[in-house]
Amino acid sequence: MLEIGTPAPDFTLPDQNGAPHTLSDYRGRRVILYFYPKDNTSGCTKQACGFAQLYPQFMEKGAVVLGVSKDSVASHKRFEQSHGLPFTLLSDEDRAVIQAYDVWKEKKNYGKVTMGVVRTTYLIDESGVIVRALGNVKAADNPAQMLEALG
Repeated sequence: MLEIGTPAPDFTLPDQNGAPHTLSDYRGRRVILYFYPKDNTSGCTKQACGFAQLYPQFMEKGAVVLGVSKDSVASHKRFEQSHGLPFTLLSDEDRAVIQAYDVWKEKKNYGKVTMGVVRTTYLIDESGVIVRALGNVKAADNPAQMLEALG
């Protein structure tokens, strides 16, 4: 996980519609950048739907919500449509951004060790600096935690 107080690594990734998004384009706004393992799985759906439910409050506070996983643009589009997600999902199929943000880790599942995305959320301030970093977050609790972090 990246340290609080460090500049957030800049990147450009395609969204669920194939349009490119560059992190530095969001300067002047606070960004909630959350990394999740896989579209349409129970935990990831709970987390995404939680962000969707609180989305008007994030907007009121001037924050942008960006979800990132290694799923394809087409997978993100299906995920967005099936759950009515109002925010941007970014596709990082080659895992460059996932690795830059240090969220690709060894995971244990039923005794089996695999590599995967550890559910992690960063709050990036208006100048592009990480001001909050939460690792191994609980999917259902994370959206409310981040809303509270915005103050």
